[in-house]
Amino acid sequence: MSVKTSKWDLAATFRDSADMAHFLDAVLEEAAATGDYSLLPETIGAIARARGMTEIARETGLSRESLYKALSEKGNPSFATVMKILQALSIQLHAKALSEEKDDPEAA
Repeated sequence: MSVKTSKWDLAATFRDSADMAHFLDAVLEEAAATGDYSLLPETIGAIARARGMTEIARETGLSRESLYKALSEKGNPSFATVMKILQALSIQLHAKALSEEKDDPEAA
């Protein structure tokens, strides 16, 4: 008996924008902890595919082809490109000091 498999696509797992933002946040946290940011372009690419690459291309002013290339496994998008894509996805990045708990006397 043979087993049929199909290719799994991360983009198909997102239910809404909150799922997308939570997943991206988890990838960013993991990347910050390990220093390995290689999954970031692919993650943003999966989120963009879930939303619709044609729509993202239209909103960013970038071609679909350049988006697919920049957000591929070997892609290396510029920070400006990442920010344009995140804006089109209605996702914001936030900064947090690593020593936030140490600096806050009320946190103790």
